[in-house]
Amino acid sequence: MSDEELETYSLVELAVDRLRRDILSGRSDPGERLVEEQLTRRLGISRAPLREAMRLLAQQGLVEHIPRRGARVATLSDEDVRELYEVRDVLERHAVAAMPKHPDLTGLRAALEVMRKATEADDRLELANAHRRFHTEVVRIGGNKQLAGLYESVLVRIQLYMAVNMRREAETARAEDGVLRHERLFAAVEAGDADGVVSALTDHGARTYLT
Repeated sequence: MSDEELETYSLVELAVDRLRRDILSGRSDPGERLVEEQLTRRLGISRAPLREAMRLLAQQGLVEHIPRRGARVATLSDEDVRELYEVRDVLERHAVAAMPKHPDLTGLRAALEVMRKATEADDRLELANAHRRFHTEVVRIGGNKQLAGLYESVLVRIQLYMAVNMRREAETARAEDGVLRHERLFAAVEAGDADGVVSALTDHGARTYLT
């Protein structure tokens, strides 16, 4: 890769990271137009890396392109969200059924520690990201890397929907409640209690976002 190609690639990564954070934090609302001229000025990049970043974000389900109208933050209907939760549940149950008796809990411990630090720092975006990493680690324990990758892509799209509620939740919910829920889930995984893991996942409270 040439220096010019490397620089362009770095600018694409920068744009993906900045736009992804805006979307998943709720700073950019679903359906909000993504205007090239405004974004190139704000990010300090040209149109080529911005368009590549938008293409990558579209692959992740975070951006959608509307013919003759440009790009916008992806939108999800109520039915889309219900279907995503159904897919999530199927993947979780499959992964839990395949968990070994003595799983490696390193990834789970690390994700839980990030969650605690994000809670102390009151960083709601990092906390949501840590929740996603924790759940992905639970599924990864099942040993199927392809399933874990698919599962995380589903969680990212769900997080897009949840971001709409993040600002409201920040005013009403205690961030430490999320840590406690995940600590209970960790305890079930550590004990090798498959029924307990499924129960903890089912009662996790995420479906409050469907109301």
